[in-house]
Amino acid sequence: MEKLIKYLKWLFALAAAAVTLWSFTVPDAAGFQQPEFARVFFWHFPCPILGTILGLTTGWFSYKYLATHDIAWDVRAEAAVELTTIFWLVTMASGILFSELEWGTWWQWDPRQTSFLLVLLIYFAYFALRGSIGDETRKASHSAAYYLAALGPTLFLIYVFPRLHQIAESSLHPTQSIMQGQIKGEYAYIILATLALASILSAWLYRLRVKAGLLLLEEPSYGNLETNRSDTAHPPVVRPIRVPDESRE
Repeated sequence: MEKLIKYLKWLFALAAAAVTLWSFTVPDAAGFQQPEFARVFFWHFPCPILGTILGLTTGWFSYKYLATHDIAWDVRAEAAVELTTIFWLVTMASGILFSELEWGTWWQWDPRQTSFLLVLLIYFAYFALRGSIGDETRKASHSAAYYLAALGPTLFLIYVFPRLHQIAESSLHPTQSIMQGQIKGEYAYIILATLALASILSAWLYRLRVKAGLLLLEEPSYGNLETNRSDTAHPPVVRPIRVPDESRE
């Protein structure tokens, strides 16, 4: 089994290298200010798709925790939301790079950029909430409730707000590129290949993160860490001392 996993890892690495090289062999995309840099889209587009899938998965795990109060569901939710945040960050970073290459500015307060910034702030607040609560049960319940309450606004900011008529007209972001069939041919195939590779990688990372979290649950000291330094210090070792008998002197 270990050999099979090793071979699969090598196969994944070779596939990732092949897709990366393939992305540089396709012709430059027409209709861009700098057509050769349109390849940023290969890595920009799959991230929000996977982020959305993992974000919805986090919502399901959060609901399951509130319904069962099984801390294992909180471990799964935390693992999924961490990966979701990574994909959101890559989406934002690649979008900022594309903005500089295409429109000549890193940040222009485009409605699409601004709405995605708000999404990141919502996720950062989630981690701030988790970090501010010491009790594991309260941390899990508050985090799950917050995430479920924020899931609707998050989806609205990502998928509904940018497509409102007035917003779409004022935005430079090509929101309907896929729906209108503007991405096709080799560009579409590379995007699908990148999406498949990123999906495999995220599934592997998710399993590792959940496995580590569940192992942590088995630690006897989990959730019972002492905060008082005087209680955590080891008790002093008392050794008997032999005192000479002065009456014999």
